[in-house]
Amino acid sequence: MLWDNIARRSAGSGGGGTVAEVPASVEREPRSRIRIGLALGGGAARGWSHIGVLRTLSEAGIVPDVIAGCSIGAVVGGCYAAGKLDELETFARSLTKRRVMGLLDFHISGSGLIAGTRLQRLLDHDLTDKKVEDLPIRFCTIATELASGHEIWLTRGSLVQAMRASYALPGVFDPVLIGGRWLMDGALVNPIPITAARALGADLVICVNLNGEIRIRGTVIQSYDSDSDEREIEEAMVEPRRWGIFPPSRAGKPRKPNAPGIATVMVDAFNITQDRIARSRLAGDPPDVMIAPKLSKMGLFEFHRAEECIALGRQATERALPDILELIQETQGV
Repeated sequence: MLWDNIARRSAGSGGGGTVAEVPASVEREPRSRIRIGLALGGGAARGWSHIGVLRTLSEAGIVPDVIAGCSIGAVVGGCYAAGKLDELETFARSLTKRRVMGLLDFHISGSGLIAGTRLQRLLDHDLTDKKVEDLPIRFCTIATELASGHEIWLTRGSLVQAMRASYALPGVFDPVLIGGRWLMDGALVNPIPITAARALGADLVICVNLNGEIRIRGTVIQSYDSDSDEREIEEAMVEPRRWGIFPPSRAGKPRKPNAPGIATVMVDAFNITQDRIARSRLAGDPPDVMIAPKLSKMGLFEFHRAEECIALGRQATERALPDILELIQETQGV
């Protein structure tokens, strides 16, 4: 029970060791208990840290009643809700740079650079015929309608298709056709779906912000022209950028700006938009607790660094856990 685990946690139990997967048949707390929701944000490869977050929460006896996921958060959250987190973690830890490239089925005839068929086959292997509405945990993914910009909450239908729609990064993956709508990455409209978790019945929402520790933040340069001193530009670029597909060749050192490639332009533009939207939505509907792993040195497409990323998610949750447990106790009136 949660309260036994809170007592053990207060007594100083450690955070290491192997954690058993939460079974699909887990007995829920009575409705007199508060309903706990998780909002798992987008962030590509940084999303492996969600695994460490979920493992650490499970150790503390915290089993969510509601999960709302966006992009990679939809993938990790969906696998957890379906009882397949072990399989996902095994896959993530097995990735190498070469294997990651082998999973990318590039094409030039579609609406994106990558068809996504190979990735779908991997998801189908463990999740085929799984329906969102049949999961033991209330779950939804966030997607964006291509034509209208509508925020779409996928709460029914194929789990794999709901995941695919939520991580369909514009220009990189082909959009997904569901119910007559072309859908793409939900991070365009709701990168950290706190509102969805609340709407699905959560009384207390814990969010995981994969970009919360990123040091680069947009500001306003009020006076700038083509004659501006190059030294000012170099000073502004000292911090290595981790948004592009390819890391900088001289990370941490000043460098003169040069023409970016098309992949870097697409990904950087998407993440600037996602960062601005996330900050705005967090200000308007803040979570009860935010978990922000220290991922500034983790590239968006460095999927082969799962072990490090999972550890960072675990560490961030360990830091936030006292606040989470205290808030649960206060809310329950214990």
